[in-house]
Amino acid sequence: MAKAAFKGNPITLIGTEVKPGDKAPDFTVNKNLLETASLADYAGKVKLISVVPSLDTGVCDAQTRRFNEEAAKLGDNVVVLTISVDLPFAQSRWCGAAGIDKVVTLSDYKNRSFGNAYGVLIDELQLLMRSIFVIDANDTVQYVEYLGEMTEHPNYEAAIEAVKKLV
Repeated sequence: MAKAAFKGNPITLIGTEVKPGDKAPDFTVNKNLLETASLADYAGKVKLISVVPSLDTGVCDAQTRRFNEEAAKLGDNVVVLTISVDLPFAQSRWCGAAGIDKVVTLSDYKNRSFGNAYGVLIDELQLLMRSIFVIDANDTVQYVEYLGEMTEHPNYEAAIEAVKKLV
């Protein structure tokens, strides 16, 4: 399992570590309080999954804004998903205030299905560890970045390049 820290203090990630070449694990997350989404909802598209602990923090805010900008340039065959455990109405409020309109926000608040399936659930905090996954149109994982420190930015350029190779 990937080693992780929050402000230099070790944290424990729960779930199965995903690697390039793996079949992308399915998951069930919430679009809103009543409607769910799964991997199958994005079938046939290249998926860039940006995982953040909470949209209401500086790095998560910057990460989501950056991928929102990039999403506009990637074409219709790509979907950018941002997954956190923020409640769906909090995600909607944040997106409205931040002008986020190209990224789909999804919430793992109910069952931590995504966190467990992708090995990013933080045991001590019950938040998701910052990470990036790029999954091709056939649902094969092509790129993975598990950050070692929760407060650091991901490698935006590497993730975008991984997507561009697939479109």
